[in-house]
Amino acid sequence: MGGRDYAKRISIGMKKISKAPWYDSFMAAATSAIKERLPFVDIIVHVRDARIPFSSECELLRNYTGSSRHIIALNKMDLAGGSALKSWMEYFRENNFICCGVNAHNKDNIREFLNLIQRQVRELRRTDHTNYTATVMLIGIPNVGKSAIANALHQVGRISAAEKGKLKHAIVSPEPGETKDIRSFKIGSHPNIYVLDTPAVLSPEVPDVDVLCKLNLTGAIGDCLVGKKEIAQFFLAILNSSEQYRKWAHLSTKADDGIFLNSTTECLTSFGLQKKEKKKIPTDHTQDDIVHDVRGTLFETISCFDGNIRNEDEMDALIGNQFYALQEAFHVSNECGEVPHDKVAAKLLNLFRTGRLGHYILDHLPTNIHSL
Repeated sequence: MGGRDYAKRISIGMKKISKAPWYDSFMAAATSAIKERLPFVDIIVHVRDARIPFSSECELLRNYTGSSRHIIALNKMDLAGGSALKSWMEYFRENNFICCGVNAHNKDNIREFLNLIQRQVRELRRTDHTNYTATVMLIGIPNVGKSAIANALHQVGRISAAEKGKLKHAIVSPEPGETKDIRSFKIGSHPNIYVLDTPAVLSPEVPDVDVLCKLNLTGAIGDCLVGKKEIAQFFLAILNSSEQYRKWAHLSTKADDGIFLNSTTECLTSFGLQKKEKKKIPTDHTQDDIVHDVRGTLFETISCFDGNIRNEDEMDALIGNQFYALQEAFHVSNECGEVPHDKVAAKLLNLFRTGRLGHYILDHLPTNIHSL
C-alpha cells in the first residue's frame, strides 16, 4: 500500500469539495493579468517543482506546445532524485520542450540557466544588433520557487556598477502565494533582458486527490483541504514503500551486528531507551542531531517491521508506531499545547520539504511519450 493508495483514502473526506478555496478574486485577477501579457513576452519559463514534474504543471500553460520560446524549468532539483530527474528532462525534450534542471541557490547552475535564456533570446531575434530589449516571464503554481529564481538571475545577471547599486529583491517565502504583483528584474545587457516574476496561479478546479496530496506535501497549497497529520501519513506511506530509508542504516543504534529484533514494539522500546540516555533537550528540530535521530527512528521502525506494507491495516499499524517513535525523536511532550501527533506531523513535513529526509520524485514518468 503506497502513497497513491493512501491518497485514495484521504479522498473519502473530500468528496463534497467542489470549489478550490485557494482560487480567490486575487488569483483570478493575477491569472487574467498574466494572460494579457503572454503574447508580448519573448520567452516563457514554466517553472515546475522537480519533485512533482507533472503534478506542478500550471494549467494556464497546458495548451502551450513545445517551442523555442517555451522553457520548462524543473526547480528544486537539489531536492529531487538525480537519475529520475534526467529521465523527466528527456521526456519533456522528446515532447519538443526546452527543459533544464534548476537550483535557485546554486550560482553556477543559475549562470548556466541564464546562458540558456540568452541563447534563446538571440536565436529568436536572429540579429547582430545588441540594443534591443527582451522579456522573460516566469510562470508557475505556488511555491515552485519563481521569486527565488528571479532574485538569482538578477543577482548573477547584473553587469554594470550602476546596476549593482539597484539590486532588487523579490519576496521569497516557504508559504505559498507571497508574490502579489508582476515585477521586473534586469538580468542581462547587450541585449537588455528583463525577467518578469509573476504571482502564482492555480486552477480553479480541485485536482484529483493524488495530485492534491502531492501539491500539499510539497507546500504548493496550504492546509486548507487536508490536515498536516494526513499529509504526513501520506509521506510516510511513500517512504515506507521506497528504498530511501536504507541510506540511513549507519544512523541505527541497533546492536548485535545489525541483527533486527523480531518485534516492532521491542525495537521501538529499545531504540527509545537508548535515546533517553542521551538526555538531549533540543529546541530546534532542524538541528543535525535531531535530524539524525529522526532518520534513525525511521530506519529502525521500517527495518524492524515484519508485516506486509501492501496490506492496508498493517501499513496503518506501522505508520501509527512511527508517529509514537517520532514523538520521542522530536522531543514532543504530551503536555504541549497542540495535539502531539499534529506537532510531530508539522515537524516531519518541514524536514521533508527542506530535503532533510531524502530526495524524491513523487510523479511517475508517463509510459506514453505523447501523453503530455
